[in-house]
Amino acid sequence: MAGRQPVVLIAFGTVVIVALVHCGAFATSSVVRPDSTRVAAGLWGGEHVGLTVTNTGGHVEFDCASGQISQPLMLDSVGRFSVEGIYVQERPGPVRIEDEPERKAASYSGRVDGKSMAPNVTLVESTQDVGSFTLTYDAEQRVRKCR
Repeated sequence: MAGRQPVVLIAFGTVVIVALVHCGAFATSSVVRPDSTRVAAGLWGGEHVGLTVTNTGGHVEFDCASGQISQPLMLDSVGRFSVEGIYVQERPGPVRIEDEPERKAASYSGRVDGKSMAPNVTLVESTQDVGSFTLTYDAEQRVRKCR
């Protein structure tokens, strides 16, 4: 019977490793998997835009603008999201203290596929398209702020 112990231990070890891999214990990335229900928290960067996703929403930096999303970025079964938020147009030069920037309702929608996100931003009231962007998870944002 003593000769069977190594075989049992090897079989048990194999089962444990397979279970851990299947559950994602060895995954090195928090990027969206097909069964994910929300956009991965962290930094998403791209040309002219950067998005910091949290569990409760996100903050967006654009060239000469910023945005705020105050609800979780939930995904449907094919990786699409659509949330309402705020868009604030900035302007160059000094800003007076009493000169509050206009906050406009905006729609943030798009799709996540692995480490890639393709969001589109539209102002709700005017239906003006702010733009479509390409973001990558854990990549630097390349934003030029107004001066």
